[in-house]
Formats: sequence, C-alpha cells, structure tokens
Amino acid sequence: MSEELLTKRRYKDGDNDHLPWQDEIFTADKSYKCPTYIHRAPPCQGSCPAGEDIRGWLNIVRGVEKPPEGLIWQEYAFERVTESNPFPSIMGRVCPAPCEDGCNRNEVEDHVGINSVEQYIGDYALEHKLKLPEAGPDTGKKIAIIGSGVAGLTVAYGLRKLGHAVTIFESQAKLGGMARYGIPDYRIPRNVLDGEIQRVVDMGVEVRTKTKIGVDITIEQLREEYDVTYVGIGAQAGSSLPIPGGDAPNVISGVRFLEAYNQGRLLHSAKKVLVIGGGDTAMDVAAVARRIGHIDKVREHDHPENVIMGHTEHDVATAAGRQGADVTVVYRRPVANMPATKMELTHVTQEGVEIAHSLAPVEVIIGEDGRAKALKVIEADWSTGKCELKEGTEREIECDLIVPAIGQKGDLTGFEEFDNGWGQIDADPFYRVKGFDDIFVGGDAIKPHLLTTAIGHGSIAVAGIDNFLKGEEPDVRPKVDVHHFSLLAKLNETSLAPTEYDHISGMGTDSADYAIHNYEDRSKVEIAPADELYLGHWEYEERNVREESTIKADNVLGFFGERIQGLAEDIVVKEADRCMSCGMCFECNNCVIYCPQDAIFTVPKSKATMGRYVDTDYSKCIGCHICEDVCPSGYIKMGLGA
Repeated sequence: MSEELLTKRRYKDGDNDHLPWQDEIFTADKSYKCPTYIHRAPPCQGSCPAGEDIRGWLNIVRGVEKPPEGLIWQEYAFERVTESNPFPSIMGRVCPAPCEDGCNRNEVEDHVGINSVEQYIGDYALEHKLKLPEAGPDTGKKIAIIGSGVAGLTVAYGLRKLGHAVTIFESQAKLGGMARYGIPDYRIPRNVLDGEIQRVVDMGVEVRTKTKIGVDITIEQLREEYDVTYVGIGAQAGSSLPIPGGDAPNVISGVRFLEAYNQGRLLHSAKKVLVIGGGDTAMDVAAVARRIGHIDKVREHDHPENVIMGHTEHDVATAAGRQGADVTVVYRRPVANMPATKMELTHVTQEGVEIAHSLAPVEVIIGEDGRAKALKVIEADWSTGKCELKEGTEREIECDLIVPAIGQKGDLTGFEEFDNGWGQIDADPFYRVKGFDDIFVGGDAIKPHLLTTAIGHGSIAVAGIDNFLKGEEPDVRPKVDVHHFSLLAKLNETSLAPTEYDHISGMGTDSADYAIHNYEDRSKVEIAPADELYLGHWEYEERNVREESTIKADNVLGFFGERIQGLAEDIVVKEADRCMSCGMCFECNNCVIYCPQDAIFTVPKSKATMGRYVDTDYSKCIGCHICEDVCPSGYIKMGLGA
C-alpha cells in the first residue's frame, strides 16, 4: 500500500493559500462560521442501483446505531436492509457490488466488504425465519404483476406494505425469473432463493404460475380486471450469432443453455464447447459446462441442442458416465476489457476454462451432419483503441457446441405494442410505459443489467403506482435517488420527536424543542466525497475476505457447491467496523476532544440518537474550523453562526 494513501496529514505540500473568503471569513484566529452537522449520502449508497441504506445497516452491525428495545442487532439490520432490498442473502452472493467500487475506504487501503456483511444478514434472517413487515391496511386496489423476477417481486413487496392487493402471473412453474433460470444454483443455492421469495409471498401475494400473458391471458384482460399492471418479464431471449452458419442447430444462446440447466433438463453438454462473449452470462455458461461435462457415446436425443430446445431430456443414467469438457471462451476484445466481474473471470480460469481473447468470430463451419464443427476466428488488434482485424490470421477452433452469450432481449409476444424495436420497453423516469398511465415496467425488460438494478426499478415503480392509485402526479425524483436515512423517523422511533412550533419562542432554534438544532439534510442532493473526510483518522486494516472453496480444473466436474463461504459473526462485525460512515456521525468524539474552546459537547443520553450525538455551544465557538478538519466522516461543515 502506498505511503500516499496512509498519510495522517490533513493538508498537502503547497496548500498554503486560504480558501475563498466566503468559506473562511477569518479575522485573526476567529470567524463567524460555526459547525453545522450536514447529513449527506455516502458514495456506496450512491453507487448502489437498489439505493440501499448501506451505511445505515453497517452502523447497526458495528453497534453505532442501537436497535429499539426488544430487537437484537441482526433483526434490526435485516429490517434496515429490507427497506429497499427484500433479497439480502441473494444479493450478498451475486451482486458485483458497484457499492464497493464507490467506497471511500478505497482511499485508505481497500473497500469495505459490503457484500459479505449483507450475505451474513440475509443468511441469519433465513436461518432464524425472520419475516418481512406485515401488509398494510387493505386499500381495495388490485395490481397485476407479470413476471416473478426480482423486479416483480420487489414491486409485490412494496405494494403489499402499502396495503394494495397483488397477483403475480408467471409463465414458468416456479417463481424467481432470471435469478432462478438464468443464474446457476451453485451461485444462488435454491434453498436461499426459495426462502427469500417465500417471505414475499407470505405477505399475502396471490401467485398464478404456468400462466403466460399474451397466450393464456391478454394484457387487455388484465387491464380490465386490475387497477394497474406491472410488466417485469425480463429479457429471456438470447441474441443470435450474426455470422454465416450462426443458425446451425448446435449454436444455442447462453440464456437457453442456462435455462435448460436450471430446470434440471440439461445434465451434460459437449466435449468441446465454445462460449462467445465476455460478460457474466458467458462466465456462467462456461462454468456450468465444466461442471456437467460430456458423455462419449452420444445418441441423437442426447445432443445438448435437442435438450435445450425441449425436444428431449437427459436421464440420470447417462449423466453417471460424464467426463470433463474442454471449454473455451472466445471474446473479441482484450481480457482487460471483458465486462465480466474480475471474481467470475478468476473463478472460471481456475476451473479450467480457457480464455481466447482478441478473436473475432467470422464463420461457423458446418459439418456433413449439418451441425457446427468449428468456429473460424480472426485476430483483432485493439492497440489503437479501435478494432482492426489482422488479415492472414484466420484459424478454426474445433467444437461440438457453440453458445453465444452476446446479448439479451425480451420475448414480447403479446406485448408487441410496447416493443421499441430492440426487444425492450421504453419507460419514463417513474417507470410508466410511455403512453399508458396504468402500466408500469422495470428490470431487464427496459434494459438488461444487474439484479440490483431491477430491485431499484421496482422500488421507484412502487412509489409511482401508489401515486397513480391515489390520483396524484408522481413526485419529482431526488438527484440522489436512494433510500435515505431519516433523522425525523429515528427521533420518532426513540420517542424524541420535535414538539409543535409554538410561534412564541422567537427566531433562535439552538435550544428550542420544535426544531432539530444545527442539522441540515443534504442527502438527496449531495454525496460525501473522500477529500472532505479526515482520512488520517483511519488505521490500515486489511479487509476480511470470505473464504473460497478450492475448486480447480481437476475437481470441478460434478461440483455444485458454493464457491464462497460466508463470514462468521465476529468477523462480520469487525468488517463492518471498517466503514467510515461517510456523511453521518459515528460518535468518534474527535470534534469534542480537539475543540480548543470546549464548545462542542455530547448530547445528553436522554436526548441522543443516531445523527444527534454532538452539539455546539455558540457562545463558546470561535469558528476555528478544527472540528471540521478532524471529522473522519465529513459530517461537519462550517456555516454562519450567531
């Protein structure tokens, strides 16, 4: 770790000039600016597509924010997580964690292991059978939800909390959408998936499986019967391979491949498998192909394409003779530009998958039996930043199965009027389908992305649907559109709510009970930047990393256990304690200790709660700015005083 990151200095060489006078306003050693406590959103939350109050539940885990009487911290943390995300056990496993990329702790040594803490909270909740909140009082309104992926389930969860009746229509036999049929079971164990889905259903959600809208029921019928329709059909159609021979029978999309595997129909694939693409779907296909291997004596009905397309099924007897498969991922760009997460790329490489990068597919070579027998590729040079094909470098890679994982789109059969021409559905900022006030949409149906993104879509759609049902126009979405910590809600929870304004007490609020003194909430418009935190407060502390199973190329065949093992409780608390609580006081006492005038003091315990730990005596404050300089979380800003 570089010394530059670990410096304890607040200022750097050359920081000799004063700030603009409007910021400083110094006369000798005094100014008319005194500390104001500014709540801002942390960058982890700003980077989270689901908008989780990450800082909030990390502070609960580490013991800074105390649970109400009668709750243990695990239950309180679960309540906080599920305000925005009802699937913490799933997301703690599979989310690629853009929150960790945004974490300000990266400026010290390494990000906080947010996913590992979330997984612990989710697993604890499943083990101890914690429930989601009870449904709200019945409003008499009914909503139809098409599709049971995490977007649709998040909408069902949010609407039930508000008291609206919900019916989910799912074309498959089980709920879960892409979480069940697009992600392998060793990444999301099925007991975890089933448990977190069942909690939502237990809130009083009606479920109708094996019901395809557009075939069994039209969307027009739904609109007649329900007050609102939500479309969460995902993007479960894979893009075809747009080269000569790309329509060969054993060229099968990654989406269809994974669906057949997750339905339990595909028990083995082929001896030589080529996966085209560089995203996480490509990595999942490659990893599954290595696990299920191939069989030597292949009869016609055993060909993987026949099973994937639903013409036949594999039986357990043939699977008993599985042998390893040679799996190669072909990607047109360099490895450094692959969109797959670094962890997934590392895993498949360890498991024996070969990565053939900077190769552009040119043609599928067809054998005498009409099936693909090889893929012709050409080397691609990206040294100039653009793709330049190198003439004379064409070669053929032998194969028995080609699985392109190069994009997804929705199956809009029955939804043709919503198709924007790209197999997707356009929506406004409130996730209403354009031109239809009573139809909302979210998740991969808008644009394929993360499960976390679909959860975020669902939360915003819930607010829009509720407004529509009330006959109100949607509220303007905030600049930082996440689930914010509310000091007022916390004060109510701890029986410290402000009194009513009495119109008599005068202008000052520093001692009044009807106002929150010295506090400003900017969390909806500002994110706490690293350069406004006192990073010197933090000691070097190595991240507590989850252990990974030692799956290698020689033991991956038939291995379907989890790759990553969750952290123990004591390690989870230790990891959460690395959080810098950006934009919110975490009660470190630096400002109290270093104030030369003893102007900053801790709030009496009877009046203190999260976000109201310290206060300022303006009669003592000289505006020296030291409290701001030593605040590790960037919670203090200097504002005009008395």
